[in-house]
Amino acid sequence: MKLSFSPYTLQLRYPFALATGTRTTTPAILVQIHHENLIGYGEASLPPYLEESAEEAILFLSKLKIEKFNPLNIAEILKYVDEVEVGHNAAKASIDIALHDLVGKILNKPCYEMLGIEPINIPYSSYTISIDAKEVIKEKLEKFNQFKILKIKLGKGNDKELITTVKSFSNKIFSVDANQGWIDKHYALDMAYWLKEQGALFIEQPFSKNNFEDTAWLTEKSPLPIIADESIKRLEDVKKAKGVFHGINIKLMKSTGIHEALKMIALARELNLKIMIGCMTETSCAVSAAAQLAPLADWCDLDGVYLINNDPFSGNKVKEDGEIVLGEWPGLGIASFNSISN
Repeated sequence: MKLSFSPYTLQLRYPFALATGTRTTTPAILVQIHHENLIGYGEASLPPYLEESAEEAILFLSKLKIEKFNPLNIAEILKYVDEVEVGHNAAKASIDIALHDLVGKILNKPCYEMLGIEPINIPYSSYTISIDAKEVIKEKLEKFNQFKILKIKLGKGNDKELITTVKSFSNKIFSVDANQGWIDKHYALDMAYWLKEQGALFIEQPFSKNNFEDTAWLTEKSPLPIIADESIKRLEDVKKAKGVFHGINIKLMKSTGIHEALKMIALARELNLKIMIGCMTETSCAVSAAAQLAPLADWCDLDGVYLINNDPFSGNKVKEDGEIVLGEWPGLGIASFNSISN
């Protein structure tokens, strides 16, 4: 096997505003693993909250020596990759994704089939509405009006106004994500009851990722499910969610990829936690990788490719109404428009 990689800047269709800040681009690393005449594609998306820079990811990837491994030994390779250095979750995910794509191509099987996942009962993906001006929200809802489910970002002090604005243009099903933006637990509980009246499905990451005490208090009293995102990254964190959250949002860039995400799903089910499969702003590569796990989820938020305007891949994508269709193509079911070299 031969590893190659290159930095890539994801250009966002609209400024992406959260409780924690606004950005117009997301740095990423695109990866290829070559084996004989096949290529497995991978991706590391590096939004600011991961605290993992493109330079750090490239330095980490440059240390990997995977030539000696048989590509079919995914678990062995990923154990080696994980032990090279602590952290670098997104960079590790890029290797995991590329390996799953490559092995699927070697076996001539779709990734989900290779993993023993039945492509049935797949939830629709939501489309994210960030914290925007009224006219931008209206434009987004018109442009992506086929999506059946919305996820509305909150946490900047104008929460009710944002919900009211969205609902003035749309009557779609929605969830909300405070992105750690709420501080007062009583405000959060009042919002939970108000959001329940407005028809919300659940609330994602209401408080700071380390504020487990207030989150547990809210979860006990909330009429809506409370879902963890930033608080739960890897397998070792899942047990922390029990009694604190109703469920967890698993993202490949946090979990180090598909291999560990599957373990997280299994453990979460044992703990009676709900499962959401999410994404960052990503290309079709990482979104298609996460989509392989969609049949195992209660909810999906895999709209990342619709948040950017320079997707370098074609193939297996979430449809414009949010339907996730897992096809019969081998691996992740994607093709690259560009070669990658380092």
